[in-house]
Amino acid sequence: MLKERRKATAGYLSGGEQQMLAMGRAMMSAPRYLLLDEPSLGLAPLLVRRIRDLIVDINETGTTVLLVEQNANMALKIAEHGYVMESGKIVMDKPAAQLREDEDVKEFYLGARRRITSRSAGWRARSRTSNCSRT
Repeated sequence: MLKERRKATAGYLSGGEQQMLAMGRAMMSAPRYLLLDEPSLGLAPLLVRRIRDLIVDINETGTTVLLVEQNANMALKIAEHGYVMESGKIVMDKPAAQLREDEDVKEFYLGARRRITSRSAGWRARSRTSNCSRT
């Protein structure tokens, strides 16, 4: 993607192109570790997928990637391990697959709604019925 823009000034590249350029520059020194801070921030979904694929490619070459990312869906799909931080403190630390299945993580970070169990639904129905009978 950047090959066609190789003569352009970096300041005129799109956000996604700038992210890819920054990652490419970092990889020129053949690092063992790479820290990426919010690489998908403000990018269109298509560019987020390209950045994700680039991160996977970098990791597959043997570089360990530490990814700091608010896009939990994307991060947990490609990570081996994850940490959940709240107010600067690590509040959860599990393999990524376990975090993806954790009900609290699903609700608060992945945008899933909790399922209403038959027990809680039954309680709500009884509550409404008893409130109605009082009137």
